[in-house]
Amino acid sequence: MARENKDEEKTDQEQPVKAKGSMMKWMIIIGAVVIVLGGGAGGAYYYFAKMTASKKDAPPPKPAIGALWAMEPFIVNLVDNEGQRYLKAVIQLEVSDPVSVAELDQIKPKIRDNVLDLLSSKSYKDLMETGGKQRLREEIQMRINSYLTKGKIEKVYFLDFVIQ
Repeated sequence: MARENKDEEKTDQEQPVKAKGSMMKWMIIIGAVVIVLGGGAGGAYYYFAKMTASKKDAPPPKPAIGALWAMEPFIVNLVDNEGQRYLKAVIQLEVSDPVSVAELDQIKPKIRDNVLDLLSSKSYKDLMETGGKQRLREEIQMRINSYLTKGKIEKVYFLDFVIQ
């Protein structure tokens, strides 16, 4: 019986030590989890705060297409030794500034005359070779931009382009 009492006393004395050791493990684990979660939350806050600040500093995005100005259809004879060839082209211009549309309306006869001269100076071969239409777009853009004082032509669109 004396042994049983001694065994009971030992287990009573060992239990607080075990409870104290396991309690310490849990406190370390909880502390580590808190530190990891705090670091993650701080990193996320920093990342999103930086993203929001960069969006505020960035200029507003440009619209996909600016103001458009439609020209009347062109029908011209092409320079061609093989016979009579005609070009029918319907063109629209994208301008950088809507104010440019009013200026384009004022100088419409100049622009139309200049584009007619350009189109009638082209041959079938010039227009049908690789990159021919793109070069024509660039030439039209350059010629019209030389007349504008406000804004500029961003792009030239062919809505119809028929050679017969």
